[in-house]
Amino acid sequence: MKQVIEAGETVSIALVGDYSPDVPAHQAIPVALDMAASAAGVRVNYTWVPTPDVQDGTDLARFDGIWCVPASPYLDMSGALTAIRYAREKSVPFLGTCGGFQHALIEYARNALGWHDAEHGETAPESANAIITPLSCSLVQVIADIQLIPGSLIAQTYGKLEIAERYQCRYGLRPELHQALFAGALRVSGTDTQGDTRAIELQGHPFFVASLFQPERAALEGRLPLLVAAFLNACVDAPRNA
Repeated sequence: MKQVIEAGETVSIALVGDYSPDVPAHQAIPVALDMAASAAGVRVNYTWVPTPDVQDGTDLARFDGIWCVPASPYLDMSGALTAIRYAREKSVPFLGTCGGFQHALIEYARNALGWHDAEHGETAPESANAIITPLSCSLVQVIADIQLIPGSLIAQTYGKLEIAERYQCRYGLRPELHQALFAGALRVSGTDTQGDTRAIELQGHPFFVASLFQPERAALEGRLPLLVAAFLNACVDAPRNA
């Protein structure tokens, strides 16, 4: 039997990644979730799930949402990819930020498009099919403009088409793969001013959104991160096991 989370109940979120107290995004994520929960009128219980602990993904069934968090390379890349695939195939609300964005692209390429040798250029620099490669301009501690695609979920979330967000990143999607990667259900929902992919979402999924930028860091400045709030609201609305 399935039921929807009601106001005042507890939403359970898996934070898939390898926690470090020195990573600003990791400092921001609990604050961001607490702010989003307060705005939604629910309680939130977040659990850090180290990538080696994901294993076959079975234990993820107890969570209402999955967030693949920044700070890659992960200790176990396969654990991160398993969690992302679980969220994608089981229609579990998913948010990926920074490294989560990069690995969401790799997971989709491998398991939805059949590009089984798709790799990350940071962990497999000699790979013939590294789809995540060094950015032409590093985005470390940078605030940059993003153009959102009209009609996209992320554009609806922000309520406008031009935003500025903070990055902590050196890697992104290899630009020449754009047409092949986004020919199906996975769509670009945000670009930088040069047209390079900065946010994606999966059509036909309740909530599957990933961004190269780190929206959660707005919480450290006392601002509600709108994308985190939208993710939590999707978790509230999603059916769950009774």
